[in-house]
Formats: sequence, structure tokens, C-alpha cells
Amino acid sequence: MRLTAIRARVGALALIALAAGPAQADELRDAVAADLPALVELYKDLHANPELSFAEVETAAKLAARARALGFEVTEGVGKTGVVAVMRNGDGPTVMLRADMDGLPVIEQTGLPYASKRRAVPATGVETGVMHACGHDTHMAAWVGTAQLLAERRDQWSGTLVMILQPAEEIGEGAKAMLDDGLYTRFPKPDYVLAFHDAAQFPAGQIGYSKGFALANVDSVDVLVKGVGGHGAYPHTTKDPVVIASSIVMRLQTLVSRELNPTDSAVVTVGSFQAGSKHNIIPDEARLQITVRSYEDKTRQHLLDGIARIARGEAMAAGLPEDKLPVVTVSDPHTPATYNTPEFTDRVVAALKPRFEGRVQETPAVMGGEDFSQFYRADRETVESLIFWVGGVPQAQWERAQKGEINLPSLHSPFWAPDAPVVIATATEALTAATLGLMAKK
Repeated sequence: MRLTAIRARVGALALIALAAGPAQADELRDAVAADLPALVELYKDLHANPELSFAEVETAAKLAARARALGFEVTEGVGKTGVVAVMRNGDGPTVMLRADMDGLPVIEQTGLPYASKRRAVPATGVETGVMHACGHDTHMAAWVGTAQLLAERRDQWSGTLVMILQPAEEIGEGAKAMLDDGLYTRFPKPDYVLAFHDAAQFPAGQIGYSKGFALANVDSVDVLVKGVGGHGAYPHTTKDPVVIASSIVMRLQTLVSRELNPTDSAVVTVGSFQAGSKHNIIPDEARLQITVRSYEDKTRQHLLDGIARIARGEAMAAGLPEDKLPVVTVSDPHTPATYNTPEFTDRVVAALKPRFEGRVQETPAVMGGEDFSQFYRADRETVESLIFWVGGVPQAQWERAQKGEINLPSLHSPFWAPDAPVVIATATEALTAATLGLMAKK
């Protein structure tokens, strides 16, 4: 089901005022509106100064200081550059709120007055621009806004609040790094884990959620196809790895279309095919890079096993000996599928719908990946989790796109510029309201 557009052309503060609810809802919305100018200034600073995965040193220090000033017990350097902020406020559940910090190796082309001009060298070794092209700057600004509102309302909730700033989401390693560094043993282990992600496919201020699987398993697979090289004029003296690799690529298309149940969701995409250096030379190897997406773990394993089987089988069919069969490497760690626990999702959605009337809708799961999944998978017996979407497409752009006049940029695009005030205000109010509901004093 696709989210519907907000009809009126409204500014950020007007949108925040939509869907007035009971007195408590109005008071919270007014508080968000009062804090919003400062949060937007923080957003602009974060946007102009992004840092790559596991290099979020300035970002972490800046936000850790804010949490410390609000009265949180703050620990820095968790999982390399992660931050854990704890506020204990009597008996009750433990709720963990997460925001991710890292930017991407993207040269920004938004034209914003506060556009990033940062340069850095990622793991590829090639210097590039750095940009918050996935909206993590809005996540962090809303994280600060939520921390402020909850710290000011300690008389309204009881329990333990754990707010974390996670590094390295973009490379799928930050959540695991924090868990491996004792997130669930050195600090209060959560009963509930909550986060949001800005969305480039919804109009600003809309809230989307999925029950059950929300985002996919993500695997990166490399296939080295060996052969016997030689002169292009004498192919009979060779074992052409280009032909073998091409056969593998074509056969891989049957993994989803002919081996999986049509009701299962999966993607196998060959994103890179590299071989040879000259017109008349048959190379002695070819290399494939494949992204594999799925939801169920058993589906994931079937796809990975199928890639290895097909690569081996095509090479054998071409007459290659055992010592020349392809080498298939699955990158580790992979990003597991994100699962929104249904009962917890229903509980949060039930609290949000009256507050954001007409702006909260169930949406299909997507094949993108998010290592937020690790927080639930670390203890599926006791932890419940939910990550929801907050639309970020500026209203004018959304309406033009619906008319077919423009194409919208996606997340990770150098042109992605969300309507930050609306995203931050909506997410701050939603996260605060959901947490107050979960931790309400009896």
C-alpha cells in the first residue's frame, strides 16, 4: 500500500500543528515546536560536517556532551566510536532509542547553503567527498530533541532510558561492534528498542511502518572464475572465463524465478563483472560481485548455496578441472534482516495514530538493509524492536513527482535533501510520545 500525499501545502510548523489531540498531545507538540529552531541549527551543523563509518569522532563527542548536560550517564567509545547515554528513573521497563551517525563517501550536489565540503579517504583508498546522503543527520537531531523532552519530563515516566548513538551503519558493522563491546552486558539491557529512518519515497511528515520483516538480509558475494587464457584468435586452446562467467550470470537468474516459492521475496543482482584488458586476449580469470537480498534465513542460505552450486556447475560443464573451479566468497559480517516484532509494533502504532491522524500507514517491507536488526537478533527472547519511517520529501517536490514532472532522488543520492524541519519535528514527537507511553507511571 502506498502512502497518500498530504494535500495542503504547509510549512514545517504548520504541519507539526496538524492532528491536534488531547491536552497532553498539544503540550508535547508545542514543546517540539519550541525546540525545533535549535534542533534545525544542530542538523545544519551535522550536515555540513559528516564523518565516515567508525570515524565519527567529532560527531560523537559533540552529541555526548549534549546528553551529559541533560543529566544522562554517558559512556563514549563503545564499539569504537559509539555513545551510550543512560538515565535511570525508578522502576519500570528499559527502553533503548538508537540513532546512527555515519555519513557516506558521496560528493554532495544539493546546492544547500550548508552543504558538506568535507573530504576523506574511505576503505577503498580513494579520496572522496563525504555527505549525509542517508539522513543520519536528521536521526541525530531528533535523538537530541527526544533526549531533551524526556529529560524534562522525568515526572511522567518511570524506568531506565538508554539512548545510543551508533557508528558505521552504512557498512553494516556498527551495531554488532557495540554489542560485541558489551552493550547488553555493561549497560542496562533493553526490553524495547526503537528507532526511525527518514524516507525518500514518502511526503514529509508521513509515518510508515511494517509489521514483521521490514528490511532485508544483505549479503555481498564475490566469485572468482578461473580459466585458461590465450589468444583471441585461437579460442580452442583456452578455457574462456568470460564465457563461463556469463553463463553463471544467466543461470543465477533462475535462483529466484525457478527455485524459490513465488511468495518468497529475494533479489540476486550481479553488480560488477570484470574481465580482460585487450580485444584479442582471452583472460585467465573473471570476477563477479553480487548483492543478495532476502528476508527469511532459510531463503538466504538457499541463495548462497545456489550461487556456489551454479558457479561450480557451469565451470564443470565448461570442462574445467577441480583445481580451476570458481572461488566463492561471502563477506562477513552480513547485515541480517530487520524484524519489527508485531505486538510491539501494534502497541506503538496505536499510540501514534491518534496523535498523527491520517499520517500513519502500514507500508510494504523493502529490500534495503539496516543493521538495527542486530539489536533484536542479539536476544530474540526478551527484546522487542521497531524501526519506522518518517517521510522526508518536500511537499512541493512530492506533488510535482506525482504529476510526472520530476523524478525524486533516493537515499544515498548526492541530491537527497529532506525537508529537515518536518522530519525532525515528526520523529522527535513520535519517539517521545512512544517512549512516554511505554514507560508511563502506573
